[in-house]
Amino acid sequence: MSMSIAGSARTAGLAITLSWGWKRALVALASGAASSLAMEPFNVWPVLFITLPVATWLIDGSAAGRLRGLPSAALAGWLFGFGYFVPGLYWIGNAFLVDAQTFAWLMPFAVLGLPAYLALFTSLGFALARLIWTRDASRILALAAALTISEWLRGHALTGFPWNAFGYALTEPLALAQTASLIGLWGLTFLSVAIFASPAVLIDGRRGGRPWLVPLSALVLLVAISIYGSVRLSRHPTEFTNNVRLRIMQPNVAQDVRFNYTAKQAVMQKYLTLSDRATGPRSTGVSGATVLIWPESAFPFFLTREADAMAEIADLLPKGTILITGSVRAPDLPPDARITRAYNSIYVIGDDGGILSIYDKLHLVPFGEFLPFQGLMEKLGFVQLTKVQGGFISGTSRRTIELPNAPSVLPLICYEAIFPGDIAPRGGRPGWIVNLTNDGWFGISTGPHQHLQQARLRAIEQGLPLVRAANTGISVVTDPLGRIVARLDLGVEGVLDSRLPVALTSTPYARAGDIPAAIMVTIALVLVIRRRRQH
Repeated sequence: MSMSIAGSARTAGLAITLSWGWKRALVALASGAASSLAMEPFNVWPVLFITLPVATWLIDGSAAGRLRGLPSAALAGWLFGFGYFVPGLYWIGNAFLVDAQTFAWLMPFAVLGLPAYLALFTSLGFALARLIWTRDASRILALAAALTISEWLRGHALTGFPWNAFGYALTEPLALAQTASLIGLWGLTFLSVAIFASPAVLIDGRRGGRPWLVPLSALVLLVAISIYGSVRLSRHPTEFTNNVRLRIMQPNVAQDVRFNYTAKQAVMQKYLTLSDRATGPRSTGVSGATVLIWPESAFPFFLTREADAMAEIADLLPKGTILITGSVRAPDLPPDARITRAYNSIYVIGDDGGILSIYDKLHLVPFGEFLPFQGLMEKLGFVQLTKVQGGFISGTSRRTIELPNAPSVLPLICYEAIFPGDIAPRGGRPGWIVNLTNDGWFGISTGPHQHLQQARLRAIEQGLPLVRAANTGISVVTDPLGRIVARLDLGVEGVLDSRLPVALTSTPYARAGDIPAAIMVTIALVLVIRRRRQH
């Protein structure tokens, strides 16, 4: 049986290695597209045991030509990346249909342009791998190190966009994701590429040795990761904080309504009624909660400039209950001043209607909340999706918020939760993460599932519970190991009642950050370069 598998791999590998022209391009595109199935909501990560060996064989086949095959490898990498990102990010196009009259013409540029840009990083990864390529099994380490470097750059360059990094393939089942508490997303990315690309060496059988040992070792490593995660899950059952009761309100309000001031009263009434809804015969509505949570940018107005809305919130909140809500916030200006820019913020509101704390979003979304070269692009007639002239104003620092009668919380707004190295706050360690988001831009699509997958991994990396309130879903409460203890699905209206899980002690990743991943990549590069010099 193993000989048959090796023979089939050798036949396929040689055919791909020797392919050229349009056949090679189609192989790269198709293998990249198939790789997107490894992400949420499909989680068919075994497909990478096919597609990443194909990537390896494409680099094998790029040796011909000038510059040691770098242009050919880079082109194959770009095609692989473009094939990967188009189906993985198609849902971004939905945002351009919310105000179709204004933005629909830009939809093709977003659906194809963003993948084309992100594929440049995959191209860089393939080219870097080709630069240090070897002719034996160590080339798997070359590919793993190179793609980890290029993926890390993708997560940081030009404000960064690490969406669907290859490491997310090792997050489902949940036991696999626990290794993130040690090495984070970038360490998982290195392991993912190394493990899933390992069958590529089966074509090396005629060069002597035992090439089957490499994929066998990769399977052993995968099993070890799973065992570690299973033991970690069993050793840390979910525990809950005493006297903290959460209620998350998921209004499922249409996106165009959320920017319509004339809908002010209807939106407020829905929030108030839904927040106090009984969910069962023993439910006491909002009076049973100590922390009520509403999603990102909840109101089609500046909350603190609407006295009636603040009074209604004060009337809603029972004694001892606080509200954590998203809202667009006006800068500190005189009441009669014209407001041209704003913050995307989180308010903590006490039961008397007073503002206890404010957090302003730090990591803004390009083209959604600001435009690159804002002034110039506005002069050319461009506007970001939120239509805030001048763009949103960025906050100044990541910080925890102290709460009455509850552990301190780390606030994250929307896609701030996708940046693993960017959520460490100043000061003391928080007791939980609250992520307010509005995935209503993207409709019923794969996007919100992917967003949840990434926010959930932040909980595992940090060892902190995650409480996520999303306008249209998916709202969840997870424990610090990523176990979902309460959930409201995508596209439904409702409230979610839960207790607050207890945080773990600081994880190795929370203490060391990306240093372990950097060490892994460095060791791999040293081994590959030494091996290359021996040939």
